[in-house]
Amino acid sequence: MSDIINILMLGDVVGRPGRKALIEVLPSILKKEKIVFTVANGENSSGGKALIKSSAEDLFKAGVNVITSGNHVWSKSETYKLLAENGNILRPHNYPSHLPGSGKCIFTLNNDIKIGVINLQGRVYMPPIDSPFTSADTVLKEFDEEGVVVKVVDFHAEATSEKEALGFYLDGRVSVLAGTHTHVQTSDEKIYDKGMAYITDLGRCGSFNSVLGMNEESSIRHFLTSIPQPYAPKKGEITIEGLIASVDVSTGKALSVKRIREQA
Repeated sequence: MSDIINILMLGDVVGRPGRKALIEVLPSILKKEKIVFTVANGENSSGGKALIKSSAEDLFKAGVNVITSGNHVWSKSETYKLLAENGNILRPHNYPSHLPGSGKCIFTLNNDIKIGVINLQGRVYMPPIDSPFTSADTVLKEFDEEGVVVKVVDFHAEATSEKEALGFYLDGRVSVLAGTHTHVQTSDEKIYDKGMAYITDLGRCGSFNSVLGMNEESSIRHFLTSIPQPYAPKKGEITIEGLIASVDVSTGKALSVKRIREQA
């Protein structure tokens, strides 16, 4: 394998339509783009607001190596056991440490290259948890001690300013930082001065002509009435969105970056 590897990070997978799309389309993307490692955010993969075992199995079957998450990962009690049992399913690291699961993992490729993955959650307009900045410091120190050179971060956050600030903070220390949570892909993919690939939000794997991958009728009723509504993932026009970064495994620096959006 070359000293340059291609890493794919996928936006929030929304419900059954998103899972089905990955099963049907992701293998061809992995082959075409010569991807060796894939991360997907799965916190919306079960009914649009949860992650259960069968959904996780679908993502792994499709070719995802590590599943990240965010604030919705706690929606079903079943997920607590899943987090405790599977080290390749992550929850944000900056939640209290006594909660089940972990916000970090080291995935070893067939050629023994180690890839460190960190899952963090923002604090602006989000639950009041520990700082993602200092949490990142802690994990990166551990990764350095383990000899991990290639490091990727899923930063599940609402505020674009918080995402960009963390990008500057981690530039030169991680290979890729990709934002999730808003389900809307941004057009600001870039490589920071010290070699970190970045995008503010990966987007979603789900219905493109929808409200965040969900049926628009419920969202409209919510805004008209201010009363909570039941939401369901929308079918049709399923799109896979994410980011591909080429990374030098000897330095951990990104050499190229591009957004992807493919119709399923």
